[in-house]
Amino acid sequence: MKGISLVTGANGHLGNNLVRALLARGEWVRASVRNPQNRAPFEGLECDVVQADLLDKDSLLRACEGVQTLYQVAAVVKHWSRNAEEEVLRPAVEGTRNVLEAAAHQGVTRVVYVSSEITLGSHDSPIDESSWRSDYFGNPYAKAKTESERLAWKQADELDLGLVSTLPGSIVGPHCFSLTPTMGYLKQALGGEVFLDINLCFNFVDARDVAAGMIAAAEKGRRGERYLLATEEAVSNRRLLELAQGFNPEVKVPPRAPRLALMAVAGAMELGARITGGQPRLSRSQIKIFYGTKRRMDLTKARVELGYTPRDPETAIREAFEYLESSHPCSE
Repeated sequence: MKGISLVTGANGHLGNNLVRALLARGEWVRASVRNPQNRAPFEGLECDVVQADLLDKDSLLRACEGVQTLYQVAAVVKHWSRNAEEEVLRPAVEGTRNVLEAAAHQGVTRVVYVSSEITLGSHDSPIDESSWRSDYFGNPYAKAKTESERLAWKQADELDLGLVSTLPGSIVGPHCFSLTPTMGYLKQALGGEVFLDINLCFNFVDARDVAAGMIAAAEKGRRGERYLLATEEAVSNRRLLELAQGFNPEVKVPPRAPRLALMAVAGAMELGARITGGQPRLSRSQIKIFYGTKRRMDLTKARVELGYTPRDPETAIREAFEYLESSHPCSE
């Protein structure tokens, strides 16, 4: 019988899809969350929900007890923060150190570490797993993901952990109980709330495909390797809005905004966020990283070694819109 599979951040978008995929295979799943009182993501699921915090090593030691495979999914997804060091970077880096030390102490034999395609620095197409980002453009999420994955590899070597890393694109799809920045933007697009073509391009991938790729990485991935779990082609903001029109004819495709104008708009949004404590809809660092750049991904390694077969990005977007219509209607 297989041992326990531990999924951290199990109430998040990717984590919850992964829990469901593991349960569908008949696996014994332990789901760790910071707030176990929030039971909605686990309604009808037969898994063991436990409390654990990446900054609380004792809680991680308890969560890792008896675990065979650790799926390290938990992360803070913020492209801007009033206090990036404390809110984004520290949980990523210190949390990685804590969870891997706990895994090694408890004898975990396999670790699937969730990084991101944002850690890939090359602008040459197609992009594969071999490059690393060196310029973060002030984006705390890009910095946190890159630095924490680099630390994970160092820790895995020192602790003799059987680690593989997975690098998803921008995740969309079902079982998103608290809207992520990506799914929140899709909801805005669906509701006709996008008034500028911001000319940003993202590599959208369905959460269910990423979960399947992660399970394959646990079973077949080579120790010490990175696997890109994305789709080959990026989708532009304009095309996203055109797809939204198929669900809501009232959606307009607005004129494209020049980069300098967008930087001014994003700067004003960041200033407002500093006052309110919320998140800006758009940050200057996102513009610097994503504006007008359609990065094509080379999925050869994941396809050949893991059997990774994601749905195409436009299908993933359409199915995400269907999910949002049914579970997060724009009238909310």
